[in-house]
Order: sequence, then C-alpha cells, then structure tokens
Amino acid sequence: MTLINIRNLGVRLGAPLFSRLNLVINAGDRIGLVAANGRGKSTLLRCMAGTMEASEGEITRSRGLTVGYVEQNVPEALMDQPFHAAVLETLSADQRLSESWRVDVVLESLEVPETLRQRQLKHLSGGWQRVAMLARVLMTEADVLLLDEPNNHLDLIQIGRLENWLNALPREMPVVVSSHDRAFLDATTNRTLFLRPEQSQVFSLPYTRARAALHETDASDERRYQRDLKVAQQLRQRAAKLNNIGINSGSDLLLSKTKQLKQRAEKLEDAARPAHLERSAGMIRLANRGTHTKVLVTLNEAAVETPDGRLLFRTGKQFICKGDRIVLLGPNGAGKTRLVAMLRAAIENPDVTQAGIKATQSLVLGYCDQALAGLVDADTPVRTLIRRFDVGDQRARALLAGSGLSIEMQARPIGQLSGGQKGRLGMLLLRLAQPNFYLLDEPTNHLDIEGQEALEDELMDHQVSCLLVSHDRNFVRTVGNRFWLIDRKKLLELEGPEVFFASVGTTG
Repeated sequence: MTLINIRNLGVRLGAPLFSRLNLVINAGDRIGLVAANGRGKSTLLRCMAGTMEASEGEITRSRGLTVGYVEQNVPEALMDQPFHAAVLETLSADQRLSESWRVDVVLESLEVPETLRQRQLKHLSGGWQRVAMLARVLMTEADVLLLDEPNNHLDLIQIGRLENWLNALPREMPVVVSSHDRAFLDATTNRTLFLRPEQSQVFSLPYTRARAALHETDASDERRYQRDLKVAQQLRQRAAKLNNIGINSGSDLLLSKTKQLKQRAEKLEDAARPAHLERSAGMIRLANRGTHTKVLVTLNEAAVETPDGRLLFRTGKQFICKGDRIVLLGPNGAGKTRLVAMLRAAIENPDVTQAGIKATQSLVLGYCDQALAGLVDADTPVRTLIRRFDVGDQRARALLAGSGLSIEMQARPIGQLSGGQKGRLGMLLLRLAQPNFYLLDEPTNHLDIEGQEALEDELMDHQVSCLLVSHDRNFVRTVGNRFWLIDRKKLLELEGPEVFFASVGTTG
C-alpha cells in the first residue's frame, strides 16, 4: 500500500540540493536517508512532513495520513518544560483530563527513568532530549515516522534501545530515518536512498549492501560514459577524413555523410552523462609528529572520581604504548570523560603530579572533546587559526577552504556554523597542532559518513597513537587495536568490543 508518492521533486538553494527525485513509500518500508552534511536530508524530510515547499515536483499523501516528524533540534520553547509536561502538551485540553495515562505508556516504551520525568529538558543530556522529541511524536499516533538524526547524542545503551524499539514497531509502519551511523542504518532499515543533486539512487537493501550496489552502479555509469565518449571521438575522426575527401573530390554525398557523422557524435556527447562525483565536504587530515618513546603513559592504580570525590573506578596497572589505538568502553556515567580529562591534565602539565598517572615528557597532545568546547562561538574560523598558529591570513584561508569552509563561512562567528562545519574545523586545528598522541572524545559526533571514513583512514595511515571514546560501532571496530572496559569500578582489557556491544543491546 502506497502512503507517500514523491514525483520529480527538487529543491534549489542557489545550487540544487536534489532534483527529479522519485520515491514511493509503502507500508513496511524502513528507509535510510544518506547524504553528506548540508546536502538536503533535513530539507527532504521537511518537504515530506509538509512543513516546507519544494522548488519543483509534487508529494502525494494517502487520504487522512498522519505524519510524525522528529526534528534534529529541540525548540527553545520546550527547554524550560519538564520531560513529562513536554510530552503531555501534545494532547488537547480534553485529552489531558482523560488520557494523560498515555504519556506514561509512551515513556515506559522508551524506557525513560522515573527520576528524569519531572526534570526540565534543559537539564537533561542531548540524548534524553532526543528521546523527549520522539515521545512527543509517538503521542500523535502517526501513520508514518520521519526521524532526522534520531541517534545523535545517544550513548550505546540508548542506541540499542532505539534500535530495538524501531524493530519492534508494527511491521506495516513505514519509517524514514536520516543518519550517519552506519551500524544503526544496517540494524534498522531495509531500503536506502542516497540523496544527490542529480540521479539520486534507491536500493531495496540496508546501508552497507546498498552502498556496495551503489559503487557498482557508479562504476557501470562511468564505463558507459567513457565508452560513449570514445565512440563520439571515433565518429568525429571519421567525419574529418570524409570531409577532406569530399572537399577534394567535390562530392556533395560525402559532405552530407560528414554532417551526419558529426550530428551523431554531438547527439552521443549530449546524451553521455559522467558518473556521479560526490562533492567533498572538505578534507580531513591528521599529523603524527612521532616519538621514540615506547611507553607513552603509565597508569598505576589511578583513582577516577566524580567532582565530589565519589570513586568511579580504579585503573589498575596499565600502559599506553606507541601505536596503541585504545578504545575506552563503558556506559554513560562510568567515568570515561573523567579519565580522558585526567590524562589530558597529566600530558599538558607534566610537572604537576597526577596521582597514579605519569606521561612521558615528549608527548604533544591533540585533544578533541565531543562538545568542541575549544571553539569560541563569538570568534571566526580565520581568526582562530591565525591566533593559534603561525600562519598568515592567506595560508589560513587556504587551509580552511581545504577543510570545506568557504570564504563566506570563514568570516562567520563559529557559533553560526553547522555541527559538521565545526567538526571539520576542529579536525583542522588538531592537524595543525602536530601532535604525537591523540585524546578523542566522541570525534565522529559531528561528522558525516565521508568524514568518519576519512578520519578512520587518517588514524590508520599515520599509525597514530591515541585513546578514544566513541559510540560509533563502525568507527570503534575499524580503528581500535586495544579495548578497555570500565566495569564494576575496575578497568579491564578486552580482546574486542563485541561482548560490550552485545551487553548493551546493540545488534549492528
């Protein structure tokens, strides 16, 4: 049964975000929407939800269809409301009197703890704010769900819950989900739309298999394009020879044949279309200054505590060595970020004693936190580079352009940049610091799939030494060569991350 029919849809914002898009959404479809940052995913979802008009084409919805749309950001007007009240307000005044119980049913289905339900949204983590937005949409009893980056800010436990919840929905319920989490898309979708300025591609496959099929399609298109150009070139060569013979012999028949060959060549060239080339959102490059020291950091029964002195765990005797890419695993609140902060302090201030932590004097730290707190919202990217590093204005602008920040973006306050743009700026600052050891706390939070894979390649190619925290399973599996788990107030070494992934309920 067709619920939404999209025909020849296009949106232009200067250049086309997408054009001539055709998509049919049927009962039971679970569609993954994939594109780089700023390439139209949110725009398409808004068009489907009816909150934005497309530049061309049309969207037809079945009669009486209710669309539930979960946006990326929480409206400011909701931030002061308690979790429960923010969900309750989706009901009419009459419904609140007789059907308020429905709120508790929805919150139970999403496993929202009782302790959070009366807290204001502004005092909750980004993950629980996302859950609140989803709960509000569920109260509408929608026929179709549109989810824009629903797993942003979620930890692995919450991602596992979301995956399980989506997979437990009634089989006929269609869902369209935009995400950069490759494992999440594989676990929750059965179709994939690769959104492009032209020739968007749809496959009846989850992400990883769909991407392999996309590569085959693009390779076939490229071969066809090169073949057509070669045939056109041969036709023009034949036409040139006949033209010379026709002129020398005065044969009108040969001149007519020459014209026909040229027309055939022109027709082939006009019809030939090059394979799609993804416009890069900007390069991600890292550096590795190198060090001759084998043991970079020694942990000797360091106590990791909350700010008020409550013990979270002890590290035991551990070593971080050259070439280690250690992934720190554990549930939110276990102390991962606290350990990262302690390591940062020990490396940046080696003369200040950190109980149980000793860093070698030759370490140069590259640090990236999940909130990108090192970026000042009121500053501009170009001023940030010039102030922090010995680069002039021209060099700074070239570096920023290479990272995907246009001249216009370079002069904007950083607070006005998108999360993806901030993420690429943060990666550029890391590179220019020329570190030989990296501390990365959720480095892929603001990166699209292209950026994630570029970061993976850089970490592997440069044989970077690092300790990282990440909820991105693909990233963890690709990059990590050692795995530490915080469990029962101890730091344990695992052979791999899969046991932990399974323990928190993630399936991808």
